Amino acid sequence: MTDHNEIERQISRLSRREVELLIDVQKLLYTPRVTATARTLSHFGEHSLGWLLLAAAGAAVDKQRRRKWVTLGASAFTSHAASVTIKRIVRRRRPFDPRIRVGVGTPSRLSFPSSHSTSTSAALVSLSDLTGSKLPLTGIPVMMVSRMVLGVHYPSDTLVGALLGAATARAATEIERQTA
Repeated sequence: MTDHNEIERQISRLSRREVELLIDVQKLLYTPRVTATARTLSHFGEHSLGWLLLAAAGAAVDKQRRRKWVTLGASAFTSHAASVTIKRIVRRRRPFDPRIRVGVGTPSRLSFPSSHSTSTSAALVSLSDLTGSKLPLTGIPVMMVSRMVLGVHYPSDTLVGALLGAATARAATEIERQTA
């Protein structure tokens, strides 16, 4: 049986690796243009509001697929709420290292999972289903990397957020199909 101290050492080693990976991402991508784009994505994804506005516009304009647009909004909102709840349980602090540049303000000091990655994945998986195209899925890694470029999330925060968002979208889509 592994003792508690060994588990703590393993977690500490993983955190150090993630800090180094985050610093490498910033070394590679922290340019004025990329950072400005990342900030724009950050504002769009804050509290999943950009995705909720997209869903509302789609529902208003595309009456034949209104339920699917509402499902997109519901999956973005639900996944965001789930990520905020998980953050409050896990209580992982945002990355902190003097070498990490923080490029945007955040509503809390909690990091895991990335709510931006969560709601973005939920919205884009739903949009992919709605349109029948895989193209929207390319936006998921863009949002994930943007959170690291801005220095506000560890890689595992964005990965788990994306997985949570995708699972939420799949569940919401299945509920929509079963109740149609």
